[in-house]
Amino acid sequence: MTGPPGTPTRAVTVPSVPQTLLFLLKWTLVGLAIAAVLLLVRPAQPGPSAAPATQESPAAPVAFTPREGEARRSFADAVSRAGPAVVNIYTARVVANAPNATNGNPLLRQNPARLRQRVEGSLGSGVILDSDGHLVTNEHVIHGADQIRVQLADGRVATPTIVGTDPDTDLAVLRVDLENPPVMPMGRSNVLRAGDVVLAIGNPFGLSQTVTQGIVSATGRGRLGVTDFEDFIQTDAAINFGNSGGALINADGELIGINTAVLAQTLGTDGISFAIPVNMVRGVMDQIIAHGRVRRGWLGVSSEELPRAAAAALDIDPPVALRISSVDPQGPAAKVGIRVDDLVTHLNGQQIVNAQEALNRVAAMSPGSTLEIRGRRGRGELTVAATLEERPPRGSR
Repeated sequence: MTGPPGTPTRAVTVPSVPQTLLFLLKWTLVGLAIAAVLLLVRPAQPGPSAAPATQESPAAPVAFTPREGEARRSFADAVSRAGPAVVNIYTARVVANAPNATNGNPLLRQNPARLRQRVEGSLGSGVILDSDGHLVTNEHVIHGADQIRVQLADGRVATPTIVGTDPDTDLAVLRVDLENPPVMPMGRSNVLRAGDVVLAIGNPFGLSQTVTQGIVSATGRGRLGVTDFEDFIQTDAAINFGNSGGALINADGELIGINTAVLAQTLGTDGISFAIPVNMVRGVMDQIIAHGRVRRGWLGVSSEELPRAAAAALDIDPPVALRISSVDPQGPAAKVGIRVDDLVTHLNGQQIVNAQEALNRVAAMSPGSTLEIRGRRGRGELTVAATLEERPPRGSR
């Protein structure tokens, strides 16, 4: 190649094909080696558009297998067994309007005779306990009602008859005339322990067949001022307006109590409800069906617990005694000479525990039974035997 005049001539060497291929191969290998080192030192981070090199399937959930004795399945079986026998109770009664019901409206005062009464409705629950259609509810659910209607879980509706009531325990027995009524299986409340799981079934606020869960918080609760005879099951299962008279069941679907009361939430409480134990329910129901009422023993006295310090000062051992505060002049106690301020320490040879326990013990005896009473009169011993009479209705005592 010849350049312009005066420019020296430069020879150009062109590489051969084998040399070119060798050059490319060498640097390709070097690049791959560098890339491999980088990947080992710093693995690639997946970005939004980067696909993972390998796709792993999510781990399968591990099945929980409870150990023997710890298993507690769903309580649906218990509810299915007990639920059909829980009924909704709707009551209505005629009540008088307040004097200021017209609110000063002269148009309403033109015919006051039409404004003196109104119908007041209420809600409750009940439990069918035998194939004859006898059901138990709270006495306060039907108290003063002019009309009562019962609706079963299967949709059937009936007008029940009142077999009998027992205000002393806040229980009532009704009967519905239905073919093949569902029957609640009954358990035993004396075997309950704090911590046992319980379910409340009822009709809160008209929401029929509502189930809530809790545990037994305590048993044998008394002296609450709810009824004369108290031996309540305390639970934290939610019990609301309309639940009264409904079922408290165990995890096997057996009735263990009738829901009755809840501690006022105005006191700042939560989760403190009470149910009448089924053992008491069973006894009250049997007597009402047999006699139309509950026949209880009655001594005809009122009493209060003597302070333990005062009992100890009188050498009463153990220092537990009841002081007679009043005596019915026509009652059995008066007939055998029991007086005000006498102290009672034993009934039928058994030591007194407290006033509620003594009342329950006397009431559990049949009218006509003999009750031996031991105690103190002043510094002297007192022993008498009284023949119990039937406890009069609450309004006549």
